[in-house]
Amino acid sequence: MTHALPRQRVFRTALLTPAEMARADQAAIQSGTTGVALMEAAGAAVANAIGTRWSKQPVVVLCGPGNNGGDGFVAARHLHAAGWQVKICMLGKADDLSGDAATHFRLWEGAVEPLSIQSLNGASLVVDALFGAGLSRPVSGLAASVLSAVAERKLPVCAIDVPSGVDGASGAILGVAAAADMTVTFFRKKPAHLLLPGRTLCGELVVADIGIPDTVLADAAPNTYENDAELWGSGLPVPDIQGHKYGRGHALIVGGRTMTGAARLAALACARAGAGLVTVAAPVAVWPVYAGSLTSTLVQPLPDDDSLDEVLADQRKNAVLIGPGAGVSDITRRQVEQVLRSRRGVVLDADAITVFADDAQSLFQAIDAPCVLTPHAGEFARVFTTSGNKLDDARRAAAQSGAIIVLKGADTVIAAPDGRAVINANAPPYLATGGTGDVLAGLITGLMAQGMDAFHAACAAVWLHGLAAAMFGPGLIADDLPGMIPRALRRVLRSMGKQYRYGHGIQQGS
Repeated sequence: MTHALPRQRVFRTALLTPAEMARADQAAIQSGTTGVALMEAAGAAVANAIGTRWSKQPVVVLCGPGNNGGDGFVAARHLHAAGWQVKICMLGKADDLSGDAATHFRLWEGAVEPLSIQSLNGASLVVDALFGAGLSRPVSGLAASVLSAVAERKLPVCAIDVPSGVDGASGAILGVAAAADMTVTFFRKKPAHLLLPGRTLCGELVVADIGIPDTVLADAAPNTYENDAELWGSGLPVPDIQGHKYGRGHALIVGGRTMTGAARLAALACARAGAGLVTVAAPVAVWPVYAGSLTSTLVQPLPDDDSLDEVLADQRKNAVLIGPGAGVSDITRRQVEQVLRSRRGVVLDADAITVFADDAQSLFQAIDAPCVLTPHAGEFARVFTTSGNKLDDARRAAAQSGAIIVLKGADTVIAAPDGRAVINANAPPYLATGGTGDVLAGLITGLMAQGMDAFHAACAAVWLHGLAAAMFGPGLIADDLPGMIPRALRRVLRSMGKQYRYGHGIQQGS
């Protein structure tokens, strides 16, 4: 069972699609703030951010025919007033402007040149105000040529809202886009600021307060969030002095026959996440491998047919992970079906997903209890359709399967069947090495075993996984991650102000 995100605690991490941002703007206007004033505040924020980062120098402001261009006119006016040498070059004609953008165009007292590649001559800084986050078609023609020239000349760029050419909802590049050194957006981040490849083009991201009250989020109705402890920290399990190991859950990890390291990594991570007991169910032929290398984990041999019925008969085993190192085989598929029939909390990883590549519907029909699927992009494509929009794909897969989807990558998306989604952005590139996904699957299982609901367990595990890797740094291999989990947990407990008791004192996370 999943639970709604606590609304008052997640406003800070809400991500707004272009459509949701438009609703937030309209709600702010209806509450008494004019559109002209919002645009004034946005352009002033851009100018202020530029003045904070760069010294005065010749700047060209590339303005489009919409509200993004209007923000550019305001930024140009404020930079000029501060003593900068400013040139405005506009795509289209002044007659194309309307509303607030037209008003701010008229407030600019200098010349406005038509956009051209020659517009860049003499400038050492570019303000990209051509297109905002709501761009819906590929950049082409003159605008594409100018953006390409900006990139070729390696000119520093400050982008307004998102770099022109980036889809604000998906992070996809529409035609062509010039990377920014800094991007200034307003009120809340957009999905493109976290999703790849858009995130790599934004540079330093500044989220400016332009006077939109948080209360408008009720009208914007966001359903996407940046992963952060605010979302799940209040539900993070903390041991009680009067508790016992069975009160902290008993996790079951199904071990594979050949790639035994995968399940062993998962078991260590599961235990480090706080599960009171962890059992690895191992094929009898490789039972000595598991038993000889796992000291704090129970290792239970499976019968000759590798059936899980006997090990699942113990009802105290309340969370199950299957897939790491399992192998793509009829045995793995049968085991997955047995696990799902048990109606425990289940995490399906790697081969446990791939075995249903030719019969995905059977998997979806079998999911009838809290379940998390943790595919990377290749595994995802074997079971689900893909569109190139990672956020939409994960949401659609969650609704189709009835499971929590953890679509892994540097921009991991966690999606629930009810449409909620979280984008994770704290994962360092050091995680791109074998076995780290097994650790993540074990982390999720360990949190679920302790009673954390599947959606929040997935969000918490993904974030802790990234934090643990970042704390270790260069040279990371998967074996290093389980030992870093306690440090990551302590940091979260400290940030949440959580305390845990032992002995006669109270110890705060540190």
